[in-house]
Amino acid sequence: MNLTSIPALQDNYIWTLNDDAGRCLIVDPGEALPVLSLLEKNQWQPEAILLTHHHHDHVGGVAELCDRFPGLTVYGPEETRGKGTNFIVADGDDITVLGNKFTVFSTPGHTLGHVSYFSFPYLFCGDTMFSGGCGRLFEGTPKQMFESFQVINALPADTLVCCAHEYTLSNLTFAHTIDPDNAEITQYYHKIRELRAKNQITLPTKLELERKINVFLRTQDTELQKLIGFETSPQHEWQVFATLREKKDTF
Repeated sequence: MNLTSIPALQDNYIWTLNDDAGRCLIVDPGEALPVLSLLEKNQWQPEAILLTHHHHDHVGGVAELCDRFPGLTVYGPEETRGKGTNFIVADGDDITVLGNKFTVFSTPGHTLGHVSYFSFPYLFCGDTMFSGGCGRLFEGTPKQMFESFQVINALPADTLVCCAHEYTLSNLTFAHTIDPDNAEITQYYHKIRELRAKNQITLPTKLELERKINVFLRTQDTELQKLIGFETSPQHEWQVFATLREKKDTF
């Protein structure tokens, strides 16, 4: 399988996976035109669309793609039922696309019904995890998003985290401000600055790397807890996550 990112809208990425026979799947098509351009250029035939949640910048292109390619299976959680989904998925479901099994995980927080799809090594996690950060809590709670991060963190270290937005520089700037003496964060921050200065993509990222540079995956770190104001260990680890999210919201 071959992974391709398609820049869309302001800072979205639409992901595709294709096989050697020219069949492909499409993840979170926020708009149709860039997808159609890629399909025409490569002479690919789409077989399915995967939707992670209901926001327009993830589903806006579904109707046009389905009009162009009748018979497409559109997988998505219950909250996407009115957005073009014709096959509802839920936590623990397994679906087979292009001969590969994808496991569906419930990852609420950004929205209440948000899901992620995993077929090693690919994780399509929508707006749950970003490189160096996490999605805004538009509908869910910090506790829910913390628990979603634990689900993702249980995956293999070499999982490719295919996030849906180019937010890495903003996230690493925040992390570097929070933990300025962390050598791994500092080094990666400078690398990302160079990449973005050249308008280069920073994704996908590896879970192994995120465990080092994503402060939202380091909530158990007592030194990080002290840096953000915890004088003693919190009663619940998700409270550290909540404090980090509050700080990022006003950063």
